[in-house]
Amino acid sequence: MGTNSTAAARHAYESLEPFHVLAYFNPGIGPAQDELGLDGYAFYTGGRGAPLAGAPGSVVAATFYNFSPALVASAWDAAQTRGLDAVNARRYEMLDEQFRTILGDDCELLAPLIPEFQAVADTLPFSGRPLAAAWASTDVPDAPHLAVWRTWTIVREWRGDNHIAELVSHGLDGIDAGVFHESELPDPSIHRRVLGKKLFQLTRGWSDDDWSESVERLSSRGLLESTGDSTRLTADGFALYQEIEDRTDAVSGRSLPDSLPDLVERTRPFVKKVIDAGVLPGTKKR
Repeated sequence: MGTNSTAAARHAYESLEPFHVLAYFNPGIGPAQDELGLDGYAFYTGGRGAPLAGAPGSVVAATFYNFSPALVASAWDAAQTRGLDAVNARRYEMLDEQFRTILGDDCELLAPLIPEFQAVADTLPFSGRPLAAAWASTDVPDAPHLAVWRTWTIVREWRGDNHIAELVSHGLDGIDAGVFHESELPDPSIHRRVLGKKLFQLTRGWSDDDWSESVERLSSRGLLESTGDSTRLTADGFALYQEIEDRTDAVSGRSLPDSLPDLVERTRPFVKKVIDAGVLPGTKKR
């Protein structure tokens, strides 16, 4: 991808992430869960982990990384009992409904982009990237918007696998990675997506004791400091944060093709419609 590969990788991730996360934030999730008889944890785990069918919950938890292994194991068991094929099919049905509601006739305009996104995915090395490799083995849906979503999901999970490798190399396990990421930065002007302590614990299944123990570990390493009820990265912690993000982008950028920035720009109008629908956290209907 040339000399600007690191910046291009970051730009692609930030630009297309809203298109992917529509799967996790939309008004169709509740009805889909109710129809399957699953709670939010099982629906999420079964949908995201569906390509790992047959794997034990511990393997799924390892690929999700910052989720409590106990939570993932329980949710995975529930999803498998209901049937991963049923969960996967219902989630695609939900996504189809949401994209058609948001994009309307523009769904068909995504068709020419499918082979280009697939070409991006085909360039990726999957060794050491288990979740991305699993998604790459899935069938391509017929609907253009679902085909683009599925193929970008491969790239997105591939980047996530790269990020996990960086976290592991710097000694940050699942809960530590979460506490580290959710802590305030010394420079508040830096834009990033965070959940906040309460939502992180709720969605990832970590207890207050888990959180406190992680704070102690990271504090003893000089990476963060407590500020009342919250935590903030120290100068060393902030330097590590930047190093992990930069290395994730650099590793990702080396394998992404030069054509990706142009493809991202041609996809951005569709992403903007998803954002303007106002269903994602922090967005308003326009």
